[in-house]
Amino acid sequence: MNEWRYLTDDEIGAASGLASDESIMARYGRDAEPTPPTLKLYTYASHAALCGRFQHLEAEIDVERCRETGTTINRRPTGGGAIVMGEGQLGVAVVGPAPAAERPKQMLLRFSEGIVAGLSELGIDASFGGKNDLKVGRRKIAGLGLYIDGAGGMLFHASILADLDIPFMLDVLSIPAAKLGDQAAEAVGQRVTTVTEQTGKAWTGQRLRDVVANGFAKALDVHLTADAASADEVALTEELTRDKYESTEWLYQRSPHLDATATATLKTPGGLVRVYLALSGSTIKSALFTGDFNEIPKPLADFEAALKWAGTTRDGLRSLSREVCPGGTELGVEPEELAELVWSAVARFAPSETASPSR
Repeated sequence: MNEWRYLTDDEIGAASGLASDESIMARYGRDAEPTPPTLKLYTYASHAALCGRFQHLEAEIDVERCRETGTTINRRPTGGGAIVMGEGQLGVAVVGPAPAAERPKQMLLRFSEGIVAGLSELGIDASFGGKNDLKVGRRKIAGLGLYIDGAGGMLFHASILADLDIPFMLDVLSIPAAKLGDQAAEAVGQRVTTVTEQTGKAWTGQRLRDVVANGFAKALDVHLTADAASADEVALTEELTRDKYESTEWLYQRSPHLDATATATLKTPGGLVRVYLALSGSTIKSALFTGDFNEIPKPLADFEAALKWAGTTRDGLRSLSREVCPGGTELGVEPEELAELVWSAVARFAPSETASPSR
């Protein structure tokens, strides 16, 4: 049986919570002394709206409504989609050295087993589904994400829906279902579920913590040793909170340059992809692809770079896409489809003062 370090926390802020996770990663660089992995189970102060690493914050989160409701906003270092966190959700972080022989999906599957085992003790049959979700049947009950830093540290993130205020989520997140008006909550309810709904008993993230901790101990055959953040981790958390997670550069790093803009979306087997273009006449000044992927696919990143200062003719875009990504992308998108996505944005072009799509 392996020994794991076990940390808990409650009602943490959006910036400080993410900074704390990153500060733990400093233990696990390639040059660091061998150290047991860390499991951290925590809740955020109600409420925090967090977008994924490769998302456009203003497209995924209604920043103004967050200000009005006192909801803090931030960007996770892990991928995935925008979420709302608070006392009704349990945050999970597994931090350790990145296994050299495992692909990202393998790591997501392995660490999600702890959550699956915990939920199983409550009679909930959850399993991995889609790109990075745990589902009960066809309904999401937890989201997963992964980040590996340059020093060789790994961060597995999960958010478990002990409970969920769907109308509030619709109010502060810019999700397509919000456009359905009175039917929006019902539409979301058909796609997500919670521990509260599945068991018929009221659950909070804090109450769910011991269940999930026992699931990790059982599924991964580990012994959890309770610990507290070290002085070095506390100091680094404060530094990262101030210098990184509270900075405009971090929050808005995936936003295109302000200019006349156009946007379009494409549903792919690997998830929804959005493109944002900054246009000057018939020239693309900058392009940005976003989505709920854990890591932006290399062909998509290459195409994004190639679009800078490219022309906007349909034939030219098709030729460029075939040249840059002849094999398509791991999202299951062919070069011609990428070209059509960009062309559809150009064709619907309308000058705007902001880079965010109209709600």
